[in-house]
Amino acid sequence: MGLEEYKGVFVFAQQVDNVLDGVAFELLGKGKDLAKDLNTEVTAVLIGSGVKGLADQLAEYGADKVIVVDDPELKDYRTEPYTHALASVINEYKPEIMLVGATAIGRDLGPRVSARVKTGLTADCTVLEIGDFPLNPVPGKENEQKHNQLLMTRPAFGGNTIATIACPDNRPQMATVRPGVMQKIEPIKGAKANIVEYNPGFTPDHKYVEILNIVKAVKNTENIMEAKILVSGGRGVGSAENFKILQDLADVLGGTVSCSRAVVENGWKPQDVQVGQTGKTVRPNVYFAIGISGAIQHVAGMEESDIIIAINKDEDAPIFDVADYGIVGDLNKIVPALTAALKAELG
Repeated sequence: MGLEEYKGVFVFAQQVDNVLDGVAFELLGKGKDLAKDLNTEVTAVLIGSGVKGLADQLAEYGADKVIVVDDPELKDYRTEPYTHALASVINEYKPEIMLVGATAIGRDLGPRVSARVKTGLTADCTVLEIGDFPLNPVPGKENEQKHNQLLMTRPAFGGNTIATIACPDNRPQMATVRPGVMQKIEPIKGAKANIVEYNPGFTPDHKYVEILNIVKAVKNTENIMEAKILVSGGRGVGSAENFKILQDLADVLGGTVSCSRAVVENGWKPQDVQVGQTGKTVRPNVYFAIGISGAIQHVAGMEESDIIIAINKDEDAPIFDVADYGIVGDLNKIVPALTAALKAELG
């Protein structure tokens, strides 16, 4: 493999029903940072049927170029035709870096594509940067340290440690990235895409799953990843019924209630509102951590919040290490009092 042939940062721009997923814009934002360090361009790969009209939207969020693979076989996501499409793009255009969102689709597509193009894949990354590998050169072998490598950081061993991984000998360097971790850029209004149309050809065979019917479930759950204010509760809240005092606080502030993994395991709240390594990564303006101890798995999902306010009766709880403001005491007294004070202040 001639590594020097591989250039550029590519992003898989996931769409469903001709609507782009927010993680595509987040990856383009990070892609621009990586491309700047490598003095190269960012290319979005848009796969689907009748999706060419979405290209300008990708340009607004930072794509220098958009490769469109448009075919009726790609109308709905199916593993094999989408794998064929993305792997063919990689083999044809040879990107140095390939980023995929760690969504349900991305977690299925990324590993299959990496195997098809014979490279590695680092899953569920939370940090991506360009640097040297190994991070610390082996004494006497400094000349073997490789530069301008994609350093992919992700929680490992259940979130109890952080691992930084590189793929120095194969290309592209592939990673799936958790939604909500990276930041999208401010859209460039009126940007027009430089579109490249590419179709490797599709031959339906026994590997193509036939979709008989699609049933869309209607959920009333709010998307905690979009919330500006989150009032999050942990095991210390005590019961499902006691979450009412958190809901009262959220209602006063126009916020949304979320929770820790322990709350989901106890059946008090659905997993849709779980924050953390096994839940969702959030970045609200204000994050209340109420009755949450602050295990590393939870902190990994909310530490990028602008302001973190912790309420816990244990003054040694790890959550206070990441909190901007901390209150030590009984949440059953503090939260209602806080709610009443805010209600009086805000009218």
